[in-house]
Amino acid sequence: MANPAKLILGCLFGKKPRIAESLQISPVKLKADHYKLAEIVPYFLVASIEVGNTTTKCILTATDMKDGRAWLVNKIVKMTRDVRKPKPDERIFGTTLSGVSLTRESIAELVRNTLLEAHKQVNLDIKSDLDFAVRSTGVVAGFSSPHEVGEFIKALADGCLLAGVPPKKMVPAMSMDNVPVKFRQHTLIDKVTFSGAVGGVLPPIGSTGVEIVANEMEGELSTAGIKEGAKWAGVDFRNPVFSMDFGTTLKGRITDEAIPYARTIGNLCGYAGAIPDAIIKGTGLVDQRFGAALDLFSKGKERRIWLTKSGVIESYTKQVHELISIETVPGNVDKYGSVPVNPEAAGDIGVTLLGCDVGDNGSRMGELTELGAQIYSKHGLKTMFATLDLVSARMVMRLVKLAFDKKLVSEKTTIGLTGRAAITGCKPHLVLNEINKLGIYDNPGEHVVFVDDGLARGAAVMARCMNSMGTPKNPIGGIRGGACVLSQRIEYHKKKRERSMV
Repeated sequence: MANPAKLILGCLFGKKPRIAESLQISPVKLKADHYKLAEIVPYFLVASIEVGNTTTKCILTATDMKDGRAWLVNKIVKMTRDVRKPKPDERIFGTTLSGVSLTRESIAELVRNTLLEAHKQVNLDIKSDLDFAVRSTGVVAGFSSPHEVGEFIKALADGCLLAGVPPKKMVPAMSMDNVPVKFRQHTLIDKVTFSGAVGGVLPPIGSTGVEIVANEMEGELSTAGIKEGAKWAGVDFRNPVFSMDFGTTLKGRITDEAIPYARTIGNLCGYAGAIPDAIIKGTGLVDQRFGAALDLFSKGKERRIWLTKSGVIESYTKQVHELISIETVPGNVDKYGSVPVNPEAAGDIGVTLLGCDVGDNGSRMGELTELGAQIYSKHGLKTMFATLDLVSARMVMRLVKLAFDKKLVSEKTTIGLTGRAAITGCKPHLVLNEINKLGIYDNPGEHVVFVDDGLARGAAVMARCMNSMGTPKNPIGGIRGGACVLSQRIEYHKKKRERSMV
């Protein structure tokens, strides 16, 4: 553990972590023509609707089609545990990590209500103002197979349709005729067709189309979202990258530096925010079944506690990590960290699965709760949250070290983090400190970025990719420090079309 005084001084006066936070735009601006340097620049309004283990969100973002930056329009966050209970005639096809029962109908209603509320609050109309809707779910831990995740995605689609989202605003445009007139000068759909790549990265799908990890889509969106958010923080987050989303479950990707599209060479799965959630239940201040660290979290950063309790924080962090496994997912399992996986399929297509578990699919979570009770009863809530911050930072460090040891990342790789268990409190400072210890980078601050709402930002990027709308002057794809790869992509798709005609 670093000297606590130096740690605090570093947090106050040292180099600050690169953190991208959502900047808000007035809804009024979206309804009027936007002029930039005498050029009319429309905004691309996207609704990201996500039903996660802990929260259900609808985040509206508006992307400036000149510079590719996404602005926050509105954000609705609800607790997923508040979804209505299943009716007698409904089939329960999955649960959240905490055991909340879910049906197709209840999820559809939750999605519909959240979408309508998000638009109503800012006086926007779903049918006329919304340009695209992207749906996703982080609820995979209570599912028995990737197929059930597919059923969940259908429930999300039902909710979007109930809210009035036109079907054409949820699928890729097939030709220029399908692209709204105001965006046609910003699309290259006649030259670059959507082939599944989002943010310049091809998805890890083999010849059979088998999914290798149930939350692959969330990893894809988070990676793309970090790529967009990094622009606000002044970090070039182009390939090769290592993205980590520390929501309730762990998701993310590792990419190589191939062009014009990078390949996914690593995927993450298992537990992330579920670990601090288990610890916080030991306080008795949250519901023992559905409670989460988010229920007690305060945005204030408590730094002085490190001066008086650094030894205690370090000791408990070590005890917590003795219960946490961070490793390459074994080849003989179909679930890891409660997430459905297919390690055999992953190996066949050259993808390494890295996972985080507590016992066997969470079997030792109860021991984390017992540790939480000790921390709270003996040292209080401030010490507990400081411990949770260090626990998360060590998880990041262990994941990076494992990926480095497996030669999946190098000094060329840029690391991006999003999700409540990675970017709140003092975690960014601690993460930088832990990564610095690994000695991979001369200046970790130039290679590590923290982004809020990564998944929602990624939804905005995916919507643009589906409609072949990029920003060549400010690219997301390609290699860090490199030029735009548009010409290579055009040639790539040209050859692909020629091969299909043979």
